Amino acid sequence: MRKRAKWLLGSLAAVLAVSGGYAVIAQPQRASGGQEQRAGGGLPPATAPVQRGDLSSGLQVEGTLGYAQERKLNAGGPGVLTWVAAEGSAVERDGRLYEVNGKAVRLMYGSTPMYRPLKSGDKGEDVKQLKRNLQALGYGTGLDPQDGTFTAGTATAVKRWQKAHRAAETGEVGKEDIAFASGPQRVRKGDAAVGDEPGPGKPVLTVTGTERIVRFQIDAAKAAAAKPGDPVTVRLPGGVTATGTIDSVGGTAAPDDRNGGAGGGGGGGGDQKAKVEVSVTFGKPAEVNAPDQSPVTVSLTGETRKGVLSVPVNALLALTGGGFGVQVVEDGRAREVKVELGMFGNGRVEVTGDALKEGMHVGIPKL
Repeated sequence: MRKRAKWLLGSLAAVLAVSGGYAVIAQPQRASGGQEQRAGGGLPPATAPVQRGDLSSGLQVEGTLGYAQERKLNAGGPGVLTWVAAEGSAVERDGRLYEVNGKAVRLMYGSTPMYRPLKSGDKGEDVKQLKRNLQALGYGTGLDPQDGTFTAGTATAVKRWQKAHRAAETGEVGKEDIAFASGPQRVRKGDAAVGDEPGPGKPVLTVTGTERIVRFQIDAAKAAAAKPGDPVTVRLPGGVTATGTIDSVGGTAAPDDRNGGAGGGGGGGGDQKAKVEVSVTFGKPAEVNAPDQSPVTVSLTGETRKGVLSVPVNALLALTGGGFGVQVVEDGRAREVKVELGMFGNGRVEVTGDALKEGMHVGIPKL
């Protein structure tokens, strides 16, 4: 007695290993393939149309909305903390970050940290940064920001800056007077409270840049779906969507236990697949108003194939002679048609075959 081909998904032991939007199906269970079944004699429980259109290999992943460039801001000198910028506040150039013994530590822009006092005769990139900031604030007219030497003109500009803040006009900048950062900073949280004595090198604030970003992790096996520069769509809380771009795809990260995977404490439970860190920037970050650390959904575009025939993935059959097919249903009859598989995406698979046409109906298992 002839046996019908088995549905590929469900009763078959199949493994889909997706890479770059294509799938390889291994170890399929083979079954005899009947060429035709009449109505009432084995028609599939449901059908779906063969569609022609664009097919995307994109996928959706869960991420977290945050801010760029998180870092700890350490105290520059000893003393008692007398004021700290509020959590969530934004600090711009020359703004106060915190105060020690009543003296403000102010933000200046630059990539080199404030690692030493700055005074006449000093040379280096940190001196250039100081000059650029003094010039931007209007105190350093005539300074050459490309000259890394702390000149007499630099000292004069520093005195003007100090006078504006009613500080002692020494013409020198102490290590505890300013903190350099890449741009405006947002205070994520305080690591010390008013009245504490943090001491040099101890964290006072956790700060970030003000640019909104999304971070997520993706299985290393699917990392090819996330490339720097690729466009993405981010669904924010409340159903609002925003467009963005993949900014970076980092190295392998530890397995993500945010979804409650069991055994995270050392028992081998949960999702132990290798993960890759990915960050996304927004095209219009000022329009993203959701709270920090909000959960979001990121839709990766992946590869798109234009004008291809596709069927639901669960319409596939493993044919007894090898390869794959679908069960075409026409005029109350069902027949198997061999197909070649292309790209997988969004629950569908690209198929090609001489006997397959747009608008045909193929059998699928009843879900």
